[in-house]
Amino acid sequence: MLDNPLDFEAFRAAPPAAAPFPHVLVPNFVKPAALRAVVAALPAMHSRGSFPITALRLGPAAQTMLRGLEGDVFRAITAEKFGLDLQAAPLMTTLRGTANEQDGNIHTDSTAKRVTILLYLNPGTGNAFTDQKGCLRLLRSPINLEDYAVEVPPVDGTLLVFPNSPTSWHGHKVFIGQRYVIQMNYMTTGAKARSELRRHQFSAFIKRLRRAA
Repeated sequence: MLDNPLDFEAFRAAPPAAAPFPHVLVPNFVKPAALRAVVAALPAMHSRGSFPITALRLGPAAQTMLRGLEGDVFRAITAEKFGLDLQAAPLMTTLRGTANEQDGNIHTDSTAKRVTILLYLNPGTGNAFTDQKGCLRLLRSPINLEDYAVEVPPVDGTLLVFPNSPTSWHGHKVFIGQRYVIQMNYMTTGAKARSELRRHQFSAFIKRLRRAA
């Protein structure tokens, strides 16, 4: 296992794109030499939904990857890319491992989330995403999933980062099955964000209790 499984230099070098809304896309942000060990260190997830990362048991390789993602270097690069001050922004991190027919609807993220980070941890081998199902689309409008400027296959440690805005519409075609994605958000400091973080922390607490039972 590499000491640093994340390719910060590739993130630094990736130019922000403007269309259909500001974003940065970095293929292989999890280094190929580390990806297999990181994926193997993820927990088995059979239920739909996003689970607080603190409520889950991650193996050492995934823990190392997560420390880098939640660390100061990643935060500083993100802030520089979009001209934001994120130094005091609270952090919220979840893991989703299973998708079904309820997922993928066109949406923008909560206004409590300043920046959304998506890290896809599915092997690119096989035929799971070759028909575009489950591939995230960055959309020009909130009404047409086919009106997309960018499509992101959720594979091979691909990183997507974008500031939240009223026009940051995204979604994907229905996919049913294993679809691992870490979602991390730099939050606002307002009341809505504080409420969301409290719910997130309570959810983690309850899920830890259930796991221990």
